Amino acid sequence: MTTRSYIQAITDALDLKLADDEKTLIFGEDVGKNGGVFRATQGLQDKHGTDRVFDTPLAESGILGLAIGLGATGWRPIPEIQFMGFTFEAVDSLVGQMSRNRFRTAGALTQPITVRTPYGGGTHTAELHSDSLEHLFTGVPGLRVVAPATAYDAKGLLISAIESNDPVLFMEHLKLYRSIKEDVPDGIYRVPLDTANVVREGTDITLVAYGAQVHEALKAAEALAQDKVSAEVIDLRTISPIDTDTVFASVDKTGRLVVVQEAQKMAGVGAHVVSAVAENRILSLEAPIGRVSAPDSVYAFAADEHAWLPNADGIAAKAREILSY
Repeated sequence: MTTRSYIQAITDALDLKLADDEKTLIFGEDVGKNGGVFRATQGLQDKHGTDRVFDTPLAESGILGLAIGLGATGWRPIPEIQFMGFTFEAVDSLVGQMSRNRFRTAGALTQPITVRTPYGGGTHTAELHSDSLEHLFTGVPGLRVVAPATAYDAKGLLISAIESNDPVLFMEHLKLYRSIKEDVPDGIYRVPLDTANVVREGTDITLVAYGAQVHEALKAAEALAQDKVSAEVIDLRTISPIDTDTVFASVDKTGRLVVVQEAQKMAGVGAHVVSAVAENRILSLEAPIGRVSAPDSVYAFAADEHAWLPNADGIAAKAREILSY
């Protein structure tokens, strides 16, 4: 075990997989000599060579087009899109190509591609650098979307993603990169894809979140505990497909649910969780389902993002509202 930050855990996973499989490649804008804008790939080019870790032109469509061709010819590419907002330049590659190629070839071609991209607020970045755009991709058949909340999960999920024969959009929250640390195993280990995690047991209400909002939900659970309320917190980890069975089991126990997401409310991951529970567990519910999210507006400018982003106080307030129904 070594104490690692979220970003150090990601770097370790990339290093281990480069060493483990010579068909694994990392490429993107500034990922080579500079080690990426956040230094997630720092030192990997020196260690594994310029043929395995290399810079590309500033062309997201070209980066993912290259990944599609490599994935179809036996390689395991790990392209980086420098910020999630830049995926707009490569939507066809994600939605129209790599997600469909296994289907359109009846399984003759796989697309073992892991697209890494930072997202999320709380670090006062410029426009298009903090947006949570997962709602654009979670409804795409054939594309997994993963959003780890901890350093342990970031490493284990990234290894599982790289080893998957399906394309994975791997979302790394900017605020978590260096704000959290924990003990992480040194070697290769795997956290299963498509599996949620109960990070805090409870009996009175269920809080479902992913990414940085898992930590806000845990803070809210601590605040609720002061009122003798036992909140269960679930980290979805994979947000497409969603492990609804874990959510259902929790709702069966608590009878109350609050769903949290950092992204805007409209057409979000939370909406899918709410609809799945309403369709399958309506008789388990003792109250309406609560939702906490950012407002349905363009991401706020940096000076106001603290007022725009969901937080623990808002989650706790919504939970109390549901509890008092």
